[in-house]
Amino acid sequence: MNIQLIAHTQLSEEFLQGLSINLPNQTDGQTVALSAIRTCYSPNKPSEIVSLEGDKYFGQAAKDGEGGTDADRLIRQIINSKHLSTVEHISFTFAVEGVSRSLLAQLTRHRIGFSFSVQSQRYVRFGSNDKSEGFDYVTPPSVLNNNMKAADGEFTAKEYFDEIMSDLQHVYDRLRSLGVPAEDARFILPNAATTNFVMTGNLRALLDFYSKRAANGAQWEIRDLAEWIKDEVVKVEPWTKSFFKVV
Repeated sequence: MNIQLIAHTQLSEEFLQGLSINLPNQTDGQTVALSAIRTCYSPNKPSEIVSLEGDKYFGQAAKDGEGGTDADRLIRQIINSKHLSTVEHISFTFAVEGVSRSLLAQLTRHRIGFSFSVQSQRYVRFGSNDKSEGFDYVTPPSVLNNNMKAADGEFTAKEYFDEIMSDLQHVYDRLRSLGVPAEDARFILPNAATTNFVMTGNLRALLDFYSKRAANGAQWEIRDLAEWIKDEVVKVEPWTKSFFKVV
């Protein structure tokens, strides 16, 4: 599994040039959050809020004693009160590579606030002699680390697993050689087959995803994905760290 942040919400040059104050070392996402939150409660226009109220929120220590600036305090207050539409304006786009189709099936159950563009098994051919050189697959740790022999003493769990993957590759290749199109040959590809996709999610959706999928009850692969996503978000928006919680 490899996860890389491709893009995230940034302030436009036009907006920055129109500011009447110098912003301190806060992030673009936090500035967007402040603009959205204060728009709901302020008589000022959204485009003016940072210029007119930025010093108050970014320039003063948090009044709740929880650390950071008063902007941090305001965002904590809003998120704790479940006024979460205000953080939907902050988005993140990820390249997700080498995960199983099983994970993808779980992930796409999170519909609201997510967009997916997935590597096609119809248009990308997975024959041994194709550019892909065959399909890759994910081996679960319970299989990979299982050194027990079967009752007949023949194979370990991993050996059985690898054997069936090899057989499926062989069948896929034979079907293609018999003229079966890739869109039909893919029917025998397993849940373990890897896939790549681009995923965009807003902050509210990502926090909800993490709260459900980082929990111990979730499967290991999607738990790993949840932690990777959190780490990537926190790198560029450090103020979000405390909001990634497991319910």
